[in-house]
Amino acid sequence: MSTFYYNEELKNTIDFLSREESYGSVSHRHYPDQPMPSVKVTGEIVDLVREIIFPGYFGNSKTKPESVKYYIGVNVELLFEKLKQQIFAGLCFECSDKEHFQISAAKKEAAALSVKFIEELPGIRHVLSTDVEAAYLGDPAAQSRAEVIFCYPAIRALTNYRIAHSLLTLNVPLIPRIIAEMAHSETGIDIHPRAKIGKSFTIDHGTGVVIGATSVIGNNVKIYQGVTLGAKSFPLDSKGNPIKGIPRHPIVEDNVIIYAQATILGRIVIGGNSVIGGNVWVTSDVPPNSKLVQGKPSSKGFTYGDGI
Repeated sequence: MSTFYYNEELKNTIDFLSREESYGSVSHRHYPDQPMPSVKVTGEIVDLVREIIFPGYFGNSKTKPESVKYYIGVNVELLFEKLKQQIFAGLCFECSDKEHFQISAAKKEAAALSVKFIEELPGIRHVLSTDVEAAYLGDPAAQSRAEVIFCYPAIRALTNYRIAHSLLTLNVPLIPRIIAEMAHSETGIDIHPRAKIGKSFTIDHGTGVVIGATSVIGNNVKIYQGVTLGAKSFPLDSKGNPIKGIPRHPIVEDNVIIYAQATILGRIVIGGNSVIGGNVWVTSDVPPNSKLVQGKPSSKGFTYGDGI
């Protein structure tokens, strides 16, 4: 058995890394002997949900009438077991009072939350079907709805978002953000699970899209690659830290189109039936039925026009 030789420099480094003042702000003291949340298992949960929502496209789900109930039943049972475990792990991870943490109560809560989430799957399937329809009808290059479901990064990202949003609404800790960041890594589309997005939402191409946590998006909205729905500023508390939870991202009303690389910042309202052109920077309200585009260069810089 080989041994690793610690020279004096390595000993000094180990000593430094072992000091509490060095690791205190980046370490986590987990509840003893309880599972940590698993990114791998969380990915398996998302794959199971995708298989249940879109039978016949992913995994082994069959769509024959005589067997579909069996396959969905098997997957729902497996989903319940995996989700229950990960929600419990998330509850353990987020616990701030280890002395009063009741494991049995947390396990019951995890099971109950898993059931509530599974009960929401029909609604999630319905709203995702409207997203698929919007992508298919809105893209002349789409050959079929099957191609949209199987290939489009927007549908992958929106599936993760709608799963994560549902779990977050049920107050499931940590797991929703892991699910959202998986889609971010896979597609380049960054949707915070706390954002509220209506039906028939589509993202064309998608790379570089950012939708912040307090964004509110209505029905039948279409955005293109590189669009940012972000915050203009971060109000600070008395200690100089950002105040959490206040509305700071845009509200986009129904039937809006936002073209590539547009940046929309702050708690402003983009009125219904409006069109936001590419590469514009928007920090104030846009009335309904408006068209906001980048004007021609002039001696004073770029000009903008609105009003359809």
